[in-house]
Amino acid sequence: MTSRPPVAAILSLGLTQIIGYGTLYYSFSILAPDMARDFGWSIDWVFGLLSASLFLSGLVAPFAGRLMDRFGAGRVMAFGSLAAALSLVISATAPHRGVFMAGLLLTELSSNLVQYGAAFALLVEIRPREAKRSITYLTLIAGFASTIFWPITTFLHTHLSWQQVYLVFAGLNLVLCLPLHAWLSLYGRGGRRAPETVSDGGQAVLGLLPYASRPQGFRLMLIGMGLLSFVNAALLFHMVPVLTGLGLGTTAVLVATLFGPAQVLSRFTNMIFGKNLGALQLAVLTAVFAPLGILVLTLTHPFVPGAMVFAVIFGFGSGLSSIIFGTLPLTLFGSEGYGARQGQITLVRLAASAISPFGLAVVMERSGPDMVLWSLIGLGLVALAFFAALARLGRLALQPA
Repeated sequence: MTSRPPVAAILSLGLTQIIGYGTLYYSFSILAPDMARDFGWSIDWVFGLLSASLFLSGLVAPFAGRLMDRFGAGRVMAFGSLAAALSLVISATAPHRGVFMAGLLLTELSSNLVQYGAAFALLVEIRPREAKRSITYLTLIAGFASTIFWPITTFLHTHLSWQQVYLVFAGLNLVLCLPLHAWLSLYGRGGRRAPETVSDGGQAVLGLLPYASRPQGFRLMLIGMGLLSFVNAALLFHMVPVLTGLGLGTTAVLVATLFGPAQVLSRFTNMIFGKNLGALQLAVLTAVFAPLGILVLTLTHPFVPGAMVFAVIFGFGSGLSSIIFGTLPLTLFGSEGYGARQGQITLVRLAASAISPFGLAVVMERSGPDMVLWSLIGLGLVALAFFAALARLGRLALQPA
C-alpha cells in the first residue's frame, strides 16, 4: 500500500478550487457595483443579498454532506460544477431582480458542492490515511484563488460587462471543473477505480475519540470553529474600514494586502515543518493567532509596523484554520461519515460568515473600531477555550484505561 498522497487528485482539485472560489466568491466584490447599478440597488443591498444567500445555503450544507457519504463526493462535485455554471448563466441573463436573486442563491448552494468541504471529503474517500497531508497541500494551492482571480476578474471587466464575465466563468466551471470532478469520481466512493480497501474499511481512519466522547467532542469542535469563523470573517470583511478608523489612513489598504500572502505562508510553513504536529495541537495554535494578532493591533495603532505585524499574524491563523477544518474532524471522528460532518461544519462556517459582517458593522457604528477589536479579542479567547477543552478531551482518550 502506497503512503504517498494522491498527487493527480490534489493538483486537479487545486485547479477546480481556484476556479470555484475565484468565479463563485472572489469575483463578486469586483462585479457587485455594476450589478447594483443595473438592478437599481444600493451596494449594501447587493452584499446583503450575498449574506442572505450564504446563510440559506449553509442550511442545506448538512444535506449535501450526507449526499457525499451516500453517493460519493466526486459525483456530488460533478453535479455541483454543472449547477455552478447554470447559476452563473441565470444571474448573467436575469431579466429582472427576482431571477437574479434566484441565480445568486443557486450560486451559493452550488458552492457547497464544489468548494473545500466537498474537496476534503473526496480526498478522504480516495486515500483516507493520507488525507491530512493531502488537505494541507490542497489548501496551499487553493490559497492563490484570490491572488489569481481578483486581477483576472478586473482585467475581464475592463473589456466585458459583468454579465459577460459571468458567462466566461460559467464556461470555466463547465469545461474544466465538470470533467475533472467526473474523472475524480471514478476514484472516490462508488467509483469504478476506487481501491477495494477503501470500500471494505482497510484504509479507514478510525478516529481518536471513543464513541462515548464523540457527542461532547463534536459540540466543542463546532462551537470553536463557529467562533473562529465569526472572528475571521468579520474582520476580513471590514479590515480596511477598521484600519482606517484606527488612524492608519491611506496605508490601511497596504497593510490589508499582507493578509493574503500570510495565509499562503502559513500553509506552506505547516506543510514543511508541521508534519509532527497533531491536528489538536494545530487547532489550539490556530486559535491563538486571531486574538493575538488583534491584540497587537489594539495596543499599537496607529503605528503602521504594528498593524503590519497584526495582518501577518491574523493571516497566518486564517490560513491554518482552513487546514484544521478539514483535518480535525478526520482525526477525532475518523473517515466514516466524514462528508456529513463536513456538511455540519460548513453550516456553522457559512452562518458565521453571513452574520458576522452585519454584526460587526453595528458595533463599529455604535461604539467605534476600538470596541470592535476588544469584542473580537474576547470571542477569539472563547474559541481558544473551546479548542483547549477539545484538546484535553483528546489527551484523555489517549490515556490507558
